[in-house]
Amino acid sequence: MIDLYYWTTPNGHKITLFLEESGLPYRIIPVNISKGEQFAPDFLRISPNNRMPAIVDHAPAGAGVPLSIFESGAILLYLAEKTGQFIAKEIHSRFDTLQWLFWQVAGLGPMAGQNHHFSNYAPEKIPYAIERYVKETARLYAVLNKRLEDRAFIAGEYSIADMACYPWIVLHERQQQNLDDFPHLKRWFLSIQTRPAVQRAYARASEINTTPTVTEEARKVLFGQDGKTVK
Repeated sequence: MIDLYYWTTPNGHKITLFLEESGLPYRIIPVNISKGEQFAPDFLRISPNNRMPAIVDHAPAGAGVPLSIFESGAILLYLAEKTGQFIAKEIHSRFDTLQWLFWQVAGLGPMAGQNHHFSNYAPEKIPYAIERYVKETARLYAVLNKRLEDRAFIAGEYSIADMACYPWIVLHERQQQNLDDFPHLKRWFLSIQTRPAVQRAYARASEINTTPTVTEEARKVLFGQDGKTVK
């Protein structure tokens, strides 16, 4: 059994996508980040960076005690290796998948996240910041669009690279991106959107977070942290 510490963010969706695709048994333990539940001592023992998702695998291969993992990219890689699914064993294909997984973790996620923040959540609209991150998001969309020009999925076969990227593209309108400008990306996006496991994963999300609006109190929790937060 996998315990998934989860909230309905793109990084959280990555893991429910994998778990629904793979059929691994799991239970969701909600971590409402708008209420500060990510700072609970029990959660920090699993995820010291006070971010979700995180998992605890109660039956790791070759280990007698449960294994906890934080960081969505590390979790996806662990689950792929645990199940032997969604990552190739052949070295060229394997590292094709890994380099695009790291591309998402280092680029698409952080840049789109800053796009969300300055466009939607910042207390004042800063034109330079908004333009900076909207343009960088567009550049990254174009990189992915070009990659998908001659293949169905990012690494050829459907993989953890696709699972990592897809939830960030779901929010394209919030990021001020038009998928019609990226036809290969749009085709890929629509093909993943129709997968039954993807639909199940997002159905779980809608059951867990029924009030996704970010309140002023939630803004203080989500965006008001500094070095003193870490204890």
